[in-house]
Amino acid sequence: MQITNELKKQMTEEELLEYIEKNKWKNRFLTIVSDWRLYLMLLPLILVFIFWKYMPMYGLLIAFKDFNAVDGVTNSPFVGLYHFHDLMFGGNSASFWRAFRNTFLLSFYGLLFGFPVPIILALFFSEIKNNVLRGALQIFTYLPKFISTVVTTTLVTLLLKRGNEQFAPGVLTQVLQFFGDTHATVLTDPKCFRAVYHISGIWEGSGYGSIVYFAAIMGISPTNYEAARIDGANKMAQIRYVTLPGMASTLVIMLILRIGSLLEVGYEKIILLQEGVGGGSSLYETAEVLSTFSYRLGLGGGQPELAAASDFFNAIIAMLLVIGSNMISRRVSSTSLY
Repeated sequence: MQITNELKKQMTEEELLEYIEKNKWKNRFLTIVSDWRLYLMLLPLILVFIFWKYMPMYGLLIAFKDFNAVDGVTNSPFVGLYHFHDLMFGGNSASFWRAFRNTFLLSFYGLLFGFPVPIILALFFSEIKNNVLRGALQIFTYLPKFISTVVTTTLVTLLLKRGNEQFAPGVLTQVLQFFGDTHATVLTDPKCFRAVYHISGIWEGSGYGSIVYFAAIMGISPTNYEAARIDGANKMAQIRYVTLPGMASTLVIMLILRIGSLLEVGYEKIILLQEGVGGGSSLYETAEVLSTFSYRLGLGGGQPELAAASDFFNAIIAMLLVIGSNMISRRVSSTSLY
């Protein structure tokens, strides 16, 4: 039974604390029972985390074992850090460090060019006063996020294909050829891969990513803008001194999360772009990242131990990036992830 206000008045502070401590678990159980509908809605998310986040961690043991499919993960002999040493200094070291460099560069360029675009979009949306027009524009910018990665990469391939005797070149390839680039081998040129990857990624995710920033802008009090206008601030000054400081906490949290995923580049889009040009081995110089490297080693090369070691190394670096960026944010500002 919950403690009542009358009972609180009759008890001393020590008795009240003792009562609360004694009935702590009972009160929590009663709270769960009274709000059981909310916890029932939370159950699917908990199951997703258990089956797709926590249980797969068991597979990381492969990185420390001489894995044998017959013996299984548990009974395979333990070899310590041998696979990590082999990965970084052995026969696969050149490919591993190339994949690590490409992963970092792809993510860094995505952070440099892709992170500001949703913020700019949110600022543009906040300046549109017509709700119907703003809603229509937002829907059009959100739609690419709901298009399958397979469809997105197919569109990119069709737009940039070179063409042959049977098929005409893509629209963008024809534009490049019109301006004098008669070769126009964008998809097969390793130097162009990063640009294609990031431009298509910005088109795909910037609109959807602007939702959280637009919500932060809408949470700023209109009186702040009125005070800035009275002080003579123009639109750019209002953005600089009112809008950006008002959404600073959101920007910091999103930046920390983005830094934490700095080495997480999915293999699906990269492999599909490589397959779109007929195997894509010519793109390994700039397109081979840690996820595709692990994919080729584990499934294509029959070396799951090295693939697990590569993924484990990637996860450790990502964890250190989150901890480091959060510590820096906590020192220089009052906002942090935890």
